[in-house]
Amino acid sequence: MSDKPVSFVPASDESLADAAISNRLAANRERIDHTFINCSDIITLSWSYGSDMQYEAYSVYAKTLIQKKDFNAFKETLKDLVEGSPPPDVDVTPQTVSYYFSHHAASSKSADIIESFPEAVDAILEGNIVIFFDQWNCALSYKAVGLETRQVTESVTEPVVQGPRESTVESISKNLGMLRLRLKSPDLKIITLPPSGRTKTTVAYSYLQGAVNPEVLAEFERRMTKLRDLDILETSYIEEILEDSTYSPFPQFRYTERTDVATAALLEGKIIVLVDGTGSMLICPSFLVEMLQSSEDYYQRTVVSSLIRLLRIFAVLIALGLPSLYIAFSTFHSELIPTVLLIAVINSREGIPFPAVIEAFIMEFLFELLREAGIRLPRPVGSAVSIVGALVIGEASINAGIASPIMVIIVALTGIASFAIPQYNFAYGLRLLRFPIMLFAAFLGIFGILIAFLLIWLHLATLRSLGQPYLSPIGPFYPKQMKDVFIRAPLRTLMRSPRMMKNDKPQH
Repeated sequence: MSDKPVSFVPASDESLADAAISNRLAANRERIDHTFINCSDIITLSWSYGSDMQYEAYSVYAKTLIQKKDFNAFKETLKDLVEGSPPPDVDVTPQTVSYYFSHHAASSKSADIIESFPEAVDAILEGNIVIFFDQWNCALSYKAVGLETRQVTESVTEPVVQGPRESTVESISKNLGMLRLRLKSPDLKIITLPPSGRTKTTVAYSYLQGAVNPEVLAEFERRMTKLRDLDILETSYIEEILEDSTYSPFPQFRYTERTDVATAALLEGKIIVLVDGTGSMLICPSFLVEMLQSSEDYYQRTVVSSLIRLLRIFAVLIALGLPSLYIAFSTFHSELIPTVLLIAVINSREGIPFPAVIEAFIMEFLFELLREAGIRLPRPVGSAVSIVGALVIGEASINAGIASPIMVIIVALTGIASFAIPQYNFAYGLRLLRFPIMLFAAFLGIFGILIAFLLIWLHLATLRSLGQPYLSPIGPFYPKQMKDVFIRAPLRTLMRSPRMMKNDKPQH
């Protein structure tokens, strides 16, 4: 609450700006009724106060934003406020009420003085109770009991066997509180942007001073100015506004629902973006190598974590190029296949009416269709449909002579490999790139695959995340950071202060 005194305006003063609260109660009520016309959840309650209850006031609130079970108790609080807040030896009049709240305190129950009508409307829509008094050109806004939000539970999208279990929720204040509990440092800065657009969604970002690159932070804040007057509903809205290349299949930012992942990112100099109403946090900037890392890599032993990380890299190659390799070898380079395996492939493809590329496209399309159907269906039946559907369609395709058994195996391995990638949005990019690589393989064989991979690598070399190279620390090459790329070095060599990590990078 501001310490600025709020003066009492007598009833005769009618010179009010359009945004100002009127000192006439009837005028304020008329404006409220006009603003919230056809809004059946907006409730107004009239009050009387004073020694003979001769003065009037009224409160406005949205009943859909307040719990009913606690509202009766809150009504008593409002009654006590109106009748007993000024000193008991002073007559309760509009003048004393306005003077008391302006010069002493709004209330002992966390209320604010509102000086403009738009602020009053915003307070009502945020779930507060706003009280207007006759002959006072201000209003009181009380923080009412909010709606129940989802409790802190285990992350569904980022499960781990070992490590913390807590996940973010749809309340931005709770999420920021969990970050503050994990990183108890005054260097943790939290910037909350003013609500904008019609949704009035609260957006906040956080960084660790001393760890974040000042140039990256300045570029981030410059791009965040584009959010003004936009209706933000989810974190992904901000991703598309901040990213360098909108049409790239590779995501330039990471998502997480885990507070330990967000805290580790802050220690590495990243910026975390949070949006009220969604549990996903945006980590920026993000690089290619980070898309293959999981929080559990740092909770397992070094050897185990390194082997799992190498397995993920191998999974990326399988998810991206296995169908293309099959097309290239079976169509152009059959002499490179061992004789026994070649005979098995020829026998399995006997009677198949389509070339290998058409067969691969059909099976990949059916697999992607089943995966999407399993996601969109209700959870109790989604997994059953996707698993049973894959088995039934695979078996039926083989029996009908549409696909060979080896193609069904290749498509299944490709899908399983994409599931091993920790970042779901990164796996989506690989699924998109798989189809043009298959076309390159169908026209040019193994040389087409090499050309496709070269084009992808050139794209990655030019891609930026908040102006930073996407291939960092591979290109440009940062030797001291290579300990946490392909393998995970022992933690004693990785656990350094943020300032030491910042100094690892050469200054540009």
